[in-house]
Amino acid sequence: MPLLRVQGVEKSFGRVVGCRDISLSLMPGEILGIVGESGSGKTTVLKCVSGRMKPTSGSVHFMSRLGWRDMGTVSHSEARRIMRNEMGFVHQNPRDGLRMRISAGGNIGERLLENGARHYANIRAKAIEWLERVEIDPARIDDPPSTFSGGMQQRLQIARNLVTHPRLLFMDEPTSGLDVSVQARLLDILRGLVRRLGISMIIVTHDLAVARLLAHRLLVMKLGGVVESGLTDQVLDDPQHPYTQLLVSSVLQP
Repeated sequence: MPLLRVQGVEKSFGRVVGCRDISLSLMPGEILGIVGESGSGKTTVLKCVSGRMKPTSGSVHFMSRLGWRDMGTVSHSEARRIMRNEMGFVHQNPRDGLRMRISAGGNIGERLLENGARHYANIRAKAIEWLERVEIDPARIDDPPSTFSGGMQQRLQIARNLVTHPRLLFMDEPTSGLDVSVQARLLDILRGLVRRLGISMIIVTHDLAVARLLAHRLLVMKLGGVVESGLTDQVLDDPQHPYTQLLVSSVLQP
């Protein structure tokens, strides 16, 4: 049974179409990649599907621990509960997903507090465990993220999102702006964590190498619509749509 069902989602900004007629489903443990050049609409889709932006039309249904929920009609409190307890969102700029003035441990512990944890020693122990999981020295638990490198900030943001074991993780260009070697280590850590925890994920990226490494299936977007979809290797090794062929041959730049 799918974890997520999206039907006919569209988003307009006045006369500008952000995305149109987007339908997809996501199975438990599956990773879906959404690729396309800048302005293709992929981030708009991610925000609509994750509940961070209200679609102009269409529906998003999520299989929560309490059953199917229509994210467009649930109460504000129920939507907040789902987004806090069962979903995670990793921003392209980690500063948008972290509280820069509190400690690294505080960033992780805050998510635990939101989920009902109250014992300080247990929260701190869990924060140390997750710093180790994302390969950040636990001795830096009391350091603010502003003192971390970009790669460390992104790993901390991942820890902050995964500490509560969400069912679904959304990622918006998580490797953008990072050095190649830093990207590779981040992706290796992320792939291992998602696989061990059995989390489903939707990742937006312009980097086809990232999509190939992480995603089971791909959606290729152009001008707000999906032009091709299928298994990742199938789409990248034998692209059918001319736009996808251009992407794969690196004629189009992100």
